[in-house]
Amino acid sequence: MTLFVGLGNPGSQYENTRHNIGFKIIDKLVNDANVRDISKISFYGKLERTPSTLFLKPTTYMNLSGKSVQAVKQFFKIALENIIVIHDDIDLPFGAVRFKKGGGHGGHNGLKSLDEHITKEYIRVRIGVGKPAHKSEVASYVLHDFSEDEQDRLKNLIAHVAQACQALTKSTCIEVKSQYSLKSIEGLQS
Repeated sequence: MTLFVGLGNPGSQYENTRHNIGFKIIDKLVNDANVRDISKISFYGKLERTPSTLFLKPTTYMNLSGKSVQAVKQFFKIALENIIVIHDDIDLPFGAVRFKKGGGHGGHNGLKSLDEHITKEYIRVRIGVGKPAHKSEVASYVLHDFSEDEQDRLKNLIAHVAQACQALTKSTCIEVKSQYSLKSIEGLQS
């Protein structure tokens, strides 16, 4: 069983923020699959499934995402190598896409929470959202909506990442990395 986790914050005020790109990818994956909602209070999130795949959007807010992932991981006895976490990354330019297993959290509070609850050895799908001019603006930057120009190009980016996520269920992370990594949004054909 594969568990896809999209990181984000619940609530309409966060729906189109940079921090919620993980939720947007989960929405696309769910829309493309024939899923059944199996959410329970004890999962601390919206959980949907197909026979072989789980899709989780934690409703704990970003800083406590690990609590939700740990609950689902334990209930379904999911191995760490079958957990794929999709998240925003300010250290990558807008539209860049990277894949890796393990590593540091880079100050990302959602990843920090996951590392504390399930350790670091899960697969990460890192989506570049750009970086603010000053380090002191990071929290405000990731909690703001994508710019108009970024929103115009988001649909193609989301489709690309969703396709890469599907590939992760059939291929190794290294194979997917070589085929789907992007340096920026310019790497995508419209």
